[in-house]
Amino acid sequence: MREREFWELLEEVFGRSYGRSLSRDQQLTSLDGLTVVEALAAGIEPRVVWNALCDQMDVPDARRWGTDHNAPPLPAA
Repeated sequence: MREREFWELLEEVFGRSYGRSLSRDQQLTSLDGLTVVEALAAGIEPRVVWNALCDQMDVPDARRWGTDHNAPPLPAA
């Protein structure tokens, strides 16, 4: 997943205003309390950040990838 795709999904799943607010304000407990913006700036893979946000916000798998997106492959370990 590219960062551009991350932001597209954020707006599609959460809405533009709420999604942008979440990205700045929501601390992700599974990422040591970083916000989305901080995690991406720290170089954390966008898919990892996306899954952390969706898990914390209880977004079901059926909605997690939007309508026109496929789940991207997991990053290499």
